[in-house]
Amino acid sequence: MRLNAPRIPALESEDWDDEAREIMRPFVAQGRIFNIFKTLTNHPALAKRWMVFANHILGKSTLAVRERELVILRIGYLCQAGYEWGQHVQIARAAGMTDDEIRTAKTGPETPGLSALDRLLLQATDELHSDAHVSDATWQGLSEHLNTQQLMDLVFTVGQYNLVSMALNSFGVQLDEGLPGWDI
Repeated sequence: MRLNAPRIPALESEDWDDEAREIMRPFVAQGRIFNIFKTLTNHPALAKRWMVFANHILGKSTLAVRERELVILRIGYLCQAGYEWGQHVQIARAAGMTDDEIRTAKTGPETPGLSALDRLLLQATDELHSDAHVSDATWQGLSEHLNTQQLMDLVFTVGQYNLVSMALNSFGVQLDEGLPGWDI
């Protein structure tokens, strides 16, 4: 974690206004409200609009779940977003990724033994993070595995989680109870 305490508080339900209560209704119904969402209750209008896009990336993307989680873990690691890392380690495990596979998000595209697609996904994430552009060679390689919509979802997934990582790090969103840290 970059900050040991939040800069923006994760508001509890008794502190939510009516707009925040409405936005949080689905999370309350699920029975667990994560600190990222409690932090966003400080700005309900932003949260409402951001969640539409975030929902596409996390739930409606054309990327396979494993591929999506690999790039999310990689961008979270590159941004040193501990909260993002912890949340998506759990999601990746639930999707069937092993801890060894998850750790490749730390070691990156030069990790020995990666499949061609995993190497390209990690390479594209690195390129987007460092240069805001996927090189021709990486794009061509990815095009052998992914269709146009998947390529678009890949770029938007990296961008979405780069943005989320910036927000989490800057706001000081703290780990939810039970989230793993960097030590996996």
